[in-house]
Amino acid sequence: MSSKLGGRDFALFWAVETLSTFGSSFSVIAVPLMVLHATGSVTQMGLLTGALGVATLVSGFFAGVVADRFDRRRLLIICNVAQAVLFGIIPLVWLFATPIWLLYVVVPLTGAFAMLFRVTYVTVVPRLVDADQLTRANGRLSASFAASQVIGPILAGVVSGQFGPSVAIAVDAATFVLASIGLLFVRLRPPVAADEHALPAKVSFWAEFSAGARFLWRHPVLRSMLVLLTMMIFFWQGLVDVVIFYLKHDLGQPDRTVGYVMAVAALGTVAGALTVARVRKVIGFGVTWIGSTMLAGLFVAAIAFTHSVPGVAVFTTLAFAFTAVGGICSMSLRQEITPSALLGRVTSAWWTIHFSLGPIGAAVVTASAERFGVGLVIGIAGLAYLLISAVGFLTPIRQPHPERMVVDAA
Repeated sequence: MSSKLGGRDFALFWAVETLSTFGSSFSVIAVPLMVLHATGSVTQMGLLTGALGVATLVSGFFAGVVADRFDRRRLLIICNVAQAVLFGIIPLVWLFATPIWLLYVVVPLTGAFAMLFRVTYVTVVPRLVDADQLTRANGRLSASFAASQVIGPILAGVVSGQFGPSVAIAVDAATFVLASIGLLFVRLRPPVAADEHALPAKVSFWAEFSAGARFLWRHPVLRSMLVLLTMMIFFWQGLVDVVIFYLKHDLGQPDRTVGYVMAVAALGTVAGALTVARVRKVIGFGVTWIGSTMLAGLFVAAIAFTHSVPGVAVFTTLAFAFTAVGGICSMSLRQEITPSALLGRVTSAWWTIHFSLGPIGAAVVTASAERFGVGLVIGIAGLAYLLISAVGFLTPIRQPHPERMVVDAA
């Protein structure tokens, strides 16, 4: 293993994407607050999250093929520019009116470009660092992204409270512009020549997409994880909206407090990201992934039993920490075992299938929280997440070194 992680290009990529993530933390807080201020309804928040989920799902279906066919650095830049323009529209329109319908147009479109970015991003990291550095690199990236979100939500809450959520969204648009400029100076390592999984000039879209899905299905660990995560996303997708609603509605907290809580929770992601490589090395992949996802569900359920802001902050932080560990393990494994030319389609197939129940789950979880109470719904969602994760011990996920498996990818 080389002593320096990726060199200049990885460092620059790391910096500009951390900046972009810092900006995105403004929209994560500002968009739900904008809906809540205008409608007072967590159901409306859930419907918008569901619409975002549908856009993510549809775009994910195509994203892998696009990432494997076109220049990946250029795609990252295009996605950032598109999100800068779309998010920039909101504060301009809000100067004259506050049409909620605009959010139902802009937010799903930004979600589509964000999905294309995320798929392409996963394929780029292996071209910036060595294969044996992937878990470490993903941990560093996730840690710095989360660290930027410590300050981001605090400032987003302050800006939203002082100037309105639309101004916070304008900050996000500006960071996308700066990130686009920074990516112009990042150089990727050349792709592997004569890769047997490279796309031919003429092939049907379904054949292209299904190549990634077939690879996932033929790998017993990836297949098992995908099935479990697809069930878990139903309970997870709307939880941030529900936590924000709980703080605002049940606990009567101002926007600033929402920002503080989400900022503290981001510290959990930092901690999880910085420790995942070492934990996986010591106890192996299976126990790391299954244990971390179970604990994430446990701490989500614990939110139901607290009625204080510090309690919500602590349990949300712990849930974020263990979610980060599981998520980084999962992504790193896919990067380690997937041929480079196939990685976009594998990532696309993974996220398309994984998020398929997300929009329905977001709508159901938020609507249920409004009707039956936040505590009951969060408790049920957390316990369901824990139990589904525990099933992993009955599957091939439990093995310590699935990256060493040899599976036919044809």
